[in-house]
Amino acid sequence: MNPLTAIDFYKADHRRQYPEGTEYVYSNLTPRSSRLAPVLDGFDDRVVLVGLQGYIKRILMDAWDTHFFQQPKGKVIAKYKRRMDQALGKDAVPVDHMEALHDLGYLPLRIKALPEGSRVNIKVPMFTMVNTKPEYFWLTNYLETSISAEVWKMCTTATIAYEYKRLLTEFAVKTGAPLDFIPVQGHDFSCRGMSGLEDAAQSGMGHLTSFIGTDTVAAIDYAEDYYNADGVIGVSVPATEHSVMCMGTQDGEIETFRRLIEDLYPSGVVSIVSDTWDFWQVISEFASELKETILARKENEMGLAKVVFRPDSGDPIKVICGDADAEPGSPAYKGAVECLWEIFGGEVTDEGYKVLNQRVGVIYGDSITLQRAQAILEGLAAKGFASNNIVFGIGSFTYQYLTRDNFGFALKATWGQVNGEAREIFKDPITDNGEKKSARGLLRVEETENGFEMFDQQTAEQEKQGAFKVVFEDGTLIIDQSLGEIRARLVG
Repeated sequence: MNPLTAIDFYKADHRRQYPEGTEYVYSNLTPRSSRLAPVLDGFDDRVVLVGLQGYIKRILMDAWDTHFFQQPKGKVIAKYKRRMDQALGKDAVPVDHMEALHDLGYLPLRIKALPEGSRVNIKVPMFTMVNTKPEYFWLTNYLETSISAEVWKMCTTATIAYEYKRLLTEFAVKTGAPLDFIPVQGHDFSCRGMSGLEDAAQSGMGHLTSFIGTDTVAAIDYAEDYYNADGVIGVSVPATEHSVMCMGTQDGEIETFRRLIEDLYPSGVVSIVSDTWDFWQVISEFASELKETILARKENEMGLAKVVFRPDSGDPIKVICGDADAEPGSPAYKGAVECLWEIFGGEVTDEGYKVLNQRVGVIYGDSITLQRAQAILEGLAAKGFASNNIVFGIGSFTYQYLTRDNFGFALKATWGQVNGEAREIFKDPITDNGEKKSARGLLRVEETENGFEMFDQQTAEQEKQGAFKVVFEDGTLIIDQSLGEIRARLVG
């Protein structure tokens, strides 16, 4: 992609629309509202910052260098001019400023940001941008389209993942479940339902800030490539799909189970989709018949030997916790966890809640949301079961049903300089409810006991203080953060 055309068309001629003599444009990215956020009651109005470094490395450095600065000037400028001429009219947009940028050889831009992994209060800027050479004043907001499109999603996904982790922690404490199980209790199932593989990789990276359970392989690559990830980045287990079960035929389903848990995977964890035909037969009759085989499986080097049953349809709350409207005493009435408890038993936590025998478990990944996860955990607790009896597959029903408006992300200018005169600029639409009202002038952010706090209308000296640090300047990455550091900030 020619990064010159990674814009909305209206960006193309803003250079001439700014007042004559404009020298600097200073903008910031801020989450402005949680009114449309798919979170639970009690959300503390803090959004996770992550994704900026990935954008800087992947777009501002790799893409701009490879597809613009390292390309013949005539070639990239001609392509840009052709796009503008065809859509806006011949010679409607001059190209001399683009030619000058190519001659310069780097992006004259300074980005100052909070540390990635910070949980940033609503209405507090996450980072600021300003051009470093006056003749490139137009560049700051020229990049708005691409930086907004590339950053809001990972911030949003990471925030939702953090809320899943908070929910799981709350119920683990309540029911006495081990806290070290939580990193794998939320498992990313979203890849196939995202808007392309790059979206899946970036969204999946957001998930990895709070969990290690993932089936999105590309997210691990992204974390390594752009966030210096090492050690345990993401983990998964062998698992079946419906085609595997169907190919074994309905009459041979129990033998498919037996071959999987006895021959192919005699140790470790294996997850088996169990609702291809009659889930209740599987979770009661088949599980009972296979009990000794399941209990006899050997532990792997991590001490694991678990068969995980995976229902994949129906009402997840009723499937896991039981359906009060089903025939009393039936498997459907009891629910998956109680059925397995009756067959395999287990232990009781210090808080008095039951935990299934470590040789069996349940994962549910169809249309899970925070609200449904909460209802399932509440339902299990009401029946006396601890929270670690279930793993949630968090899929595209959570991570794709998101928009930039969930947290009101916007990149807006608040300061500029024209002919040497500083101008504090702002917007405050009379037709708005206040969400779109912007800060004014230069900005400073401080970390306080109530979280991050924004101060606007700052002097140049004040703007240099506070929690913002320069992360990118004139084509160079200044601070290179790791996934490990991000995870540590979120835990802290």
